[in-house]
Amino acid sequence: MNSTNYKPRTLSVAPMMDWTDRHCRQFHRHITKHTWLYTEMVTTGALLHGDVARHLDFDGIEHPIALQLGGSEPADLAKSAKLGAQWGYDEINLNCGCPSERVQRGAFGACLMAEPTLVADCVKAMRDAVDVDVTVKHRIGINDVDSYEFMRDFVGEIAAAGCSTFIVHARNAILKGLSPKENREIPPLKYDYAYRLKREFPDLEIIINGGIKTSAEIDLHLQHVDGVMLGREAYHNPYVMAEFDARYYGDNAPIKSRRDVLAVMIPYVQTQLDLYAERGLKLNSITRHMLGLMTGLAGARSFRQMLSDSKQLASGRPELLLEAAERVREG
Repeated sequence: MNSTNYKPRTLSVAPMMDWTDRHCRQFHRHITKHTWLYTEMVTTGALLHGDVARHLDFDGIEHPIALQLGGSEPADLAKSAKLGAQWGYDEINLNCGCPSERVQRGAFGACLMAEPTLVADCVKAMRDAVDVDVTVKHRIGINDVDSYEFMRDFVGEIAAAGCSTFIVHARNAILKGLSPKENREIPPLKYDYAYRLKREFPDLEIIINGGIKTSAEIDLHLQHVDGVMLGREAYHNPYVMAEFDARYYGDNAPIKSRRDVLAVMIPYVQTQLDLYAERGLKLNSITRHMLGLMTGLAGARSFRQMLSDSKQLASGRPELLLEAAERVREG
């Protein structure tokens, strides 16, 4: 199946290094069925010279799911995109937004915004290699170059190469002097850039990202753009997504309670431990993604503490999830 088999990218969870691994995505999918999920960034080098299955394997429940690639060589990106499509991903996304120095040394990520012609060549090569959607995630500018016109021209050139979906992280990327964490917080958000982009390119799918936390904020953005991508809020307060299917996708299936989500994760956790414990998989490799599930409830801190307790985790018992939930007063 490809992306045309799914409901639109109205809502999505951002690709986040060290966070949106397959265990995190499995957990998120039990909260929302229709929100698009993205992998962590996978470099072309990791795919072409490493363990492909380790980087690309995912559970069918994770659909709709996008693979985010990091790279700047059109031929390598085309090969990697083809692998992603063969593995069953519904979308291939090119990272033009990560500001980390490690990514810069590989000459990709946000620094690619300075080379729109190269990005266009990359997109064309990827589109020629696969039938699924090829999309681009980018910033509004780099360093002290933050004019709307700079971003507009970047998008315009890549759109001419056949890309029709752009995910706009509405901040500048400061390539020197700020850490990746600071780059997510210090440069000011300029949502109006994404709004204007949609007005000037009405045929493009424009998705906005950056600092968005609530359904009220999502509703406001959707008056101007096609979709909203949540990042840190989806990770630290994942149950915010529980209403997304009904509110944005018209799915009136009963919403799982927080405890329902934990209960359905238990057999998954046990299966993963049975399969991969010998390779070093630990209980906390999975439970760490669930620490924010009880955010806002009385007892949430105690829940987090229990799921972070090394002695408790050493037991390797998935049932620890529900035992921790007993410390929380829900509703």
